[in-house]
Amino acid sequence: MDIAEVLERARDVVTVRATIGDPVQQDGMVIVPVTKIRGGGGGGQGHEGTEKEGKGGGFGVTSTPIGAFVIKDGSVTWRPAIDINKIILGGQVVAIVALLTIRAIVKARSRR
Repeated sequence: MDIAEVLERARDVVTVRATIGDPVQQDGMVIVPVTKIRGGGGGGQGHEGTEKEGKGGGFGVTSTPIGAFVIKDGSVTWRPAIDINKIILGGQVVAIVALLTIRAIVKARSRR
């Protein structure tokens, strides 16, 4: 597979249809899911002497839900997706900082 083929496949993967999902009708509402797509790729080749030659390339894509448009009674609203993993990670960071602060205060008081 050469670089042109990698780019062709990447173009086929990253489309508007992949970013905005198919509308879903439920309970008198139309829900249109939306995702964020990120991708990256690279390639290269090398030569050593007259016989040795190498080529390589690759492409990766990730998709993350970011929310949905909700259409109800002729009105459109945006409902963001909540990433519970970020909330949990933030809580853990706050807890660690609080524990380290308490430990520093206790050590400082015990030295008096």
